[in-house]
Amino acid sequence: MIARRILLLSPLLPLAAPSAALAQSAAAEVVERFHAALIAVMRDAQRLGVRGRYDRLAPVMGQAFDLAAMTRISVGPPWTGFSQPEQAALTEAFTRWSIATYAARFDGFSGESFTTTGTQVQPNGDALVRTTLNRTGGQEPVLLSYLLRGNPPRIVDIYLTGTISELASRRAEFTTLIREGGAERVTRELQARTARLLGG
Repeated sequence: MIARRILLLSPLLPLAAPSAALAQSAAAEVVERFHAALIAVMRDAQRLGVRGRYDRLAPVMGQAFDLAAMTRISVGPPWTGFSQPEQAALTEAFTRWSIATYAARFDGFSGESFTTTGTQVQPNGDALVRTTLNRTGGQEPVLLSYLLRGNPPRIVDIYLTGTISELASRRAEFTTLIREGGAERVTRELQARTARLLGG
């Protein structure tokens, strides 16, 4: 169900201060609430259909993810050269595409569950929440790590064991699109992908 592969961060130093413990707890709660909502959508996936899943996930992901920051990070340095209307249109297109990707990907339930295995706070205040997606039928668990930033913390990247980050993958792709036609080219591409994912 999860297609992208992403690289885990380097080992982080454990922090014992109370503020670090609070940050760990808050970050883990964000991820666990998102996972609970995702499992609920998966359980009801067939009845909802892809558009129903999109509608259910939109407010959940809007709370759990900093999709505006994820758009900026995915674009990289060219972002500052885009006009404000271009930035707004691209952020909206990126947001819709991200939600549609989850709505299309998590299209059924076969007893899956998520387990939080640990949380670490980096020196810059970011938190890394490590989890596993437990699959059935003898399939190996999928290791997922969420990078959260801000106060309150929100997800800004996702990592899958052994490869590269979600946003690093997107940046490489967006760089080519920007070269072809700037912000408008990326926006059009994301809008087209969203339409295909949602079946229209």
